[in-house]
Amino acid sequence: MVTDIDTGTGTSTDTELGLNDLTTQLDKAHVFHSWSAQGALKPLVIAGGLGCRVWDHDGRTYLDFSSQLVNVNIGHQHPAVIKGIIDQAQLLTTIAPSTANLARGEAAKRIVDRAPDGFNKVFFTNGGADANENAIRMARLHTGRDTVLSTYRSYHGNTGAAIVATGDWRRIPNEFARGHVHFFGPYLYRSEFWATTPEQETERALRHLERVIQSEGASSIAAVLLESIPGTAGVLMPPPGYLAGVRELCDRYGIMLILDEVMVGFGRTGRWFAFDGTGVVPDLITFAKGVNSGYVPVGGVIISDAIAADFDTTVFPGGLTYSGHPLAMASIVAALDAMAAEGIVDNAARIGTDAIGPGLAALKAKHPIIGEVRGEGVFWAIELVADRETREPVPPAVMARIKTELLARNLLPFIMDNRIHVVPPCVVTESEVAEALAIYDEVLSLDLL
Repeated sequence: MVTDIDTGTGTSTDTELGLNDLTTQLDKAHVFHSWSAQGALKPLVIAGGLGCRVWDHDGRTYLDFSSQLVNVNIGHQHPAVIKGIIDQAQLLTTIAPSTANLARGEAAKRIVDRAPDGFNKVFFTNGGADANENAIRMARLHTGRDTVLSTYRSYHGNTGAAIVATGDWRRIPNEFARGHVHFFGPYLYRSEFWATTPEQETERALRHLERVIQSEGASSIAAVLLESIPGTAGVLMPPPGYLAGVRELCDRYGIMLILDEVMVGFGRTGRWFAFDGTGVVPDLITFAKGVNSGYVPVGGVIISDAIAADFDTTVFPGGLTYSGHPLAMASIVAALDAMAAEGIVDNAARIGTDAIGPGLAALKAKHPIIGEVRGEGVFWAIELVADRETREPVPPAVMARIKTELLARNLLPFIMDNRIHVVPPCVVTESEVAEALAIYDEVLSLDLL
């Protein structure tokens, strides 16, 4: 028997299947997934969402403490953002980037209004990877130098230069771009510098960076590229003075400082930018994710006036067909306006201080498997260890079981290496945090080791 099934995106003619089964069948047959061996995949089916929750076609609901890929800052299906996209779609769905478009100008203005003084131009991209790609290009053209320094514990995207700037294992099969050198950034819990205090970690990490600069030849280095707070690598909070010290080294040696705010920008840390309040002003700022919560693919580079001026009379040798796409621009305008009007960034700060931080500290006091908790706003990590004294990470099999147990309790987690990243949308409530903390507590109480 054959029947027509409404999948929510049109109709599909297939055997009689539930929509969850049909989704799984179509995915298995036709979808090629990122960062995965395809044969063993059993992806979770998601059909819809609202706020901090998502659900499948059978109505099973999950509390989303992953924000998908730490990008749905404003929550799922925010009505103002949906309306902004619909209104723009009814007016103009697409236009070439060489034109002027009101939505594009309004989006750019809202972004630079949040940036430090001296930033007045935005180059729009399709996401965070090509934002970093183009920031690297700008720094090289501005300085006439080639080398880019970035940390081993980092992720900057999966395009040519961005993936090689990435420090983790994903760069190794992709080493096709030139001029990249890595160094160790600060991570006091697993210090590369035998530090025992934040002050020592800062001092020694900066000394290490300066020695790398000197050894590579400062006159060859175009930029230092840093995540303001390394995210995928572990929510590695920079110790006091570190970012300021990097800025000073860059100034001393004529190097551009690129701060990657792709994951941490636009509310994630309880500030519009993670570097706000540090006194540090970079030369280039990259963004994506939180600027419109991923409702339409978009990213970009916020360009300092000094670098932007290079291209007043010289052609910038970069571009994208969908740069400044109207639907993406309308989603930025709507998202940033709603975040400001509804106090969403302030909510992220308050929730981090009043709910997530104290709650995770209580879990650490209770569960010896927790080696450290760290973070701010709605950007936290629980680092799990087999032994608190040796700080040996728990093995992958333990993390796989933890993920299974969390999902079984209807919590959608973000799991990375030996860590649970606690990264709900910025609109999360105290009751939702309490619900998640209870689930973490229950799972970490199991006999995991």
